[in-house]
Amino acid sequence: MSCKIGLDGGGTKTEGILVNVHGDILARHLAPGCNPSVAGADQARLVVTDTLCALAAAVPAGETISATLLCLAGNRAFWREFAATLSGFGAVQTADDSLPVLELATHGQPGLVLHAGTGSFVAARDAAGALHYAGGLGWRFGDPGCGYDLGRRAIARALLELQGWGPPSRLATTLCDYTGLADAGALTRFFYHDPQASQKIAGLAPALLRLASEGDATAHQLVVASVLELAELATRVATKLFPDTALDVLPAGLSGPILIHPVVHSALAARTPLALAPVSGSPIDGVRELLARLRP
Repeated sequence: MSCKIGLDGGGTKTEGILVNVHGDILARHLAPGCNPSVAGADQARLVVTDTLCALAAAVPAGETISATLLCLAGNRAFWREFAATLSGFGAVQTADDSLPVLELATHGQPGLVLHAGTGSFVAARDAAGALHYAGGLGWRFGDPGCGYDLGRRAIARALLELQGWGPPSRLATTLCDYTGLADAGALTRFFYHDPQASQKIAGLAPALLRLASEGDATAHQLVVASVLELAELATRVATKLFPDTALDVLPAGLSGPILIHPVVHSALAARTPLALAPVSGSPIDGVRELLARLRP
């Protein structure tokens, strides 16, 4: 009998599973993020190698690893080159970290998924089975709907309020409480000079969603403006890939805590032609589904 290994790795964490021929999970392993753009090439390789070795050590006596699937964020060529160096892990395949959530949304069928977390993207599988990826440009170039974009919009609005150029809302108070600072100039210097600024900006997203869910009109407006940009990208992708399919019957999933938030889901449902449905399960569950269909 043979086993399979599957990994889902992004900028925040790397999760791996070992499954038997029946798809039962024999072992799990959780490690730090492995996106080489974030962690660096050497650290990314080390995290994935350690994860693979930990899972391989759990293979039952007398069994082997027949296949390994690496669904990892970062440069595709980097991970293909890494996979080519592996031995003892069966037939090794690499894929984008978007594939597991697409699998959860469409279960191998044509359709698409919108995902927002650390970053955001739209992934799709067309009628011929080809995979497509849109967005995912990173926080420097714009990932609408992601935590960083929500936090960025909240800070910009709060700073204008603190300068006296915007009508007061709860955003300014929330930002001051979050940072312990109360002056627009001090806040600006804080976010421009802190080496962990991008993470701290993204850390404001839960507070913005909470305000929106409590009926704060300004927060709601900012959240909707951000996620609608992602939904508009998804609509363009769907229209181009499925010109002969009514968009309201096309499988379209919402993945990640931001997009499945009730405020966001409700706003998107009222403003897009896609029949968006929250995805159930985590990305590693999508990896498990992919492993079930993987042929060495």
